[in-house]
Amino acid sequence: MFRINPVIFSIPIFFVLTAALAVATEGQDSSYRVVNVSGGGRISGIVKWSGPVPPAATLPISKDPEVCDPQSRKRAPLDRLIVNAQGGVQNTVVFLKNISAGKAFPSSAYETMLDQKQCRYEPHVLLVPVNSELGIKSSDATLHTVHMDGAATYNLPFPFPNQVSKRPMSSPGLVNLKCNGGHVWMNAEIWVIPHPYFAVTDQNGRFELTDVPPGDYELVAWHEGWDMLRMEGTIDVLTQRRIQRPVFSDPETWEKKVAVSPDGETAVEFTISGK
Repeated sequence: MFRINPVIFSIPIFFVLTAALAVATEGQDSSYRVVNVSGGGRISGIVKWSGPVPPAATLPISKDPEVCDPQSRKRAPLDRLIVNAQGGVQNTVVFLKNISAGKAFPSSAYETMLDQKQCRYEPHVLLVPVNSELGIKSSDATLHTVHMDGAATYNLPFPFPNQVSKRPMSSPGLVNLKCNGGHVWMNAEIWVIPHPYFAVTDQNGRFELTDVPPGDYELVAWHEGWDMLRMEGTIDVLTQRRIQRPVFSDPETWEKKVAVSPDGETAVEFTISGK
């Protein structure tokens, strides 16, 4: 295993997103080909945390507490790093980097609906197949405006609950989400994926890739930056007032070489830390 150095933080976000897309597509053809997979294998494993777990980053719930904070917690978790009691790391994206042909996208394998619920995005990390539609709704009785930048750029208001808006996701890569409705703690990530050999770790840090054509691959684990570096001033789109948004450390990636034998199973463990 070796660790890829994260992009230096001072580089503008466009170049950070471009670098993330390059990791996903490096070593494969520009267009993924669907073929009949004979003797496909399975890659399964876990992403685990090593060392003390950093305190969870939170921000004050400064707007619409009756909607955003029915439990009266006063602060919103930012969901950037979730580690269970056994050390499993949730919301890590694991994918094959150097694959150009394989199975088709399973029709029911991906949930392509994003919800805004109690002023948090659910899910926090979402995989959407390229050239498909992303559905977005809000379960909240308050105004949210989903702002996307990166591989997709949209600014979508949601003034009413439970109305679904759909948008095409036509370019592979990373999409960053935030709320332009004044809920500055809301954040999430979408990966628009060029092939189906992507997975997001569950609450136990586990992942699985199935029907992998036999061969040698590079397996990548990607995690968004979890350190909140500072608050940065910006102009609220709705009120035109200056507000403070969190700025996070850059995403980090780890790689391992894996060999998949016909009808075989390959077990992989990634160990990550804050060092």
